[in-house]
Amino acid sequence: MGNNMEQLVIGGVVVGLSIIWLLSLPIINFIIMGAILAFLRYFVYPLDCDLTLLFMKTFGKSPEILKGKVVWVTGASSGIGEEIAVTLAKYGARVALSARSVENLERVKNRCIEGGSKEEDILVLPMDILCYDKHETCFDAVIQHFGKLDILVSNAGRSQRARWEHINIDVDRELFELNTFSLVALSRIVTRYFLLKGEGHLVVTSSTVGKMAVPGSASYTASKHALHGYFETLRLEKAGHNIAVTMLCPGPVASNLLKECFVEVKGEKLGKEREGKNMSAERCAELSVVAIANQLCEVWIARQPVLIFYYVMQYFPTMLRWAIGLLSVNTIMKMRDGRVDIIDYDDSSKEVKIGFELCPKEEKDLDPKEEETCSEECTKEEKLES
Repeated sequence: MGNNMEQLVIGGVVVGLSIIWLLSLPIINFIIMGAILAFLRYFVYPLDCDLTLLFMKTFGKSPEILKGKVVWVTGASSGIGEEIAVTLAKYGARVALSARSVENLERVKNRCIEGGSKEEDILVLPMDILCYDKHETCFDAVIQHFGKLDILVSNAGRSQRARWEHINIDVDRELFELNTFSLVALSRIVTRYFLLKGEGHLVVTSSTVGKMAVPGSASYTASKHALHGYFETLRLEKAGHNIAVTMLCPGPVASNLLKECFVEVKGEKLGKEREGKNMSAERCAELSVVAIANQLCEVWIARQPVLIFYYVMQYFPTMLRWAIGLLSVNTIMKMRDGRVDIIDYDDSSKEVKIGFELCPKEEKDLDPKEEETCSEECTKEEKLES
């Protein structure tokens, strides 16, 4: 009788606990979901850099470690390059400023001096980075003025907005010359010096598109991917030689970038302004200088949702490509530039000259003389191709 009663009690307790557990499932799920949402809202959403950079900003070396270092910044007359130079000067670095505009470089120099730098610690060194024969002379000028060089920040470059199939090949060449080959050429001169010196640090401003493609910037995307190929190879070749390489990969930043953008035709510029809420150039520069101080290999600097795209692309590339494929081009351009009127993807009627002309498809639109001329040109092309 006692055993039966004990079994009944135990059975009742088990049943009761099971009922309580089943009834509490919605509450547990609600609590878990709330915790996840709170984590996303208060930790993930505010992030504007990768986790390694975030950790180093909190627990790593302070940018004050750069005090007394000689840093040469190219593309220093505006945008991210200007703010990196000003931030470096704020932390006591001695900075050489290079770009084509002397007037803008003098303005940046004055900002550095206002931030506490001595006049002799800021060198204005005008340079057109596309003039390869001047690279050695400018490098010698930096060494002559400061007596050494510790860090080269290669920041010169321009972006692009264009439709893939309409880009003139001359635009590809011009953009690669500016964004890739000029930076590599100057870096090779500086790397040889660093090897003789026994140490040095190369910092390269890449981009979000150096890691993942976006519509409307085929040549620009390719040029930034190429930078990773060049400098990742350098990192491997010079491992053990005390040569650090840092790749900065910023996302959309508030600057005059769109005004100077390459387009589909050589010699033209976009001339439009970015809209929307983008990361400030000052914030981007502050994070970049933290990366430089800690000699991080590669850093991602971007607001959400671009930052989360970085991580998905890194670890789940197929998933991201599938997900992006579900978005319209206008949606992606809106996230990037804050507007959808940068490129008209639907305007198929627009004629774009790309170095050759196609014969019209319908003969009925041609008069006899035009038809004869077209036929002769096509015949010549066929002979050349064969």
